[in-house]
Amino acid sequence: MTTVSNWMTKNPYTIDQDASIIEAIHLMKEKSVRRLPVMAAGRFVGLITDRMIKDYSPGKATSLDTWEVHYLLSKTPVKDLMNSTPMTVSPETDLSTAAQSILDHKLYGLCVVDAQGHLVGIMSVGDMLRAVVEFTKDSK
Repeated sequence: MTTVSNWMTKNPYTIDQDASIIEAIHLMKEKSVRRLPVMAAGRFVGLITDRMIKDYSPGKATSLDTWEVHYLLSKTPVKDLMNSTPMTVSPETDLSTAAQSILDHKLYGLCVVDAQGHLVGIMSVGDMLRAVVEFTKDSK
């Protein structure tokens, strides 16, 4: 019960690398997620997060109006912004090892891939907290 596979979010929402940043924003809002694994022809190729999008988007001090910002984001593909080498773990990784990686690298989650590099899940800080709550209940 202490491996990533027991606590990860299986079958996470994903987005194609050619989708626009606007599509990613809408999908994240619709599904209430903060990160999307990026796929190309069914293969896992990267990760895009709400923070990456926020950092990329023009600030309030820009001379661009709302429509121009929207146009810019609608023409920018996810592949131009994604992290093409996100931190990953295997489903068999011990939960404490995954948690230490999140702490060491100041992350909010890890992509979970099998031995062939296929995406099988996401291990988020929320998933880790869910595990802590269960472990605490069991120890009482």
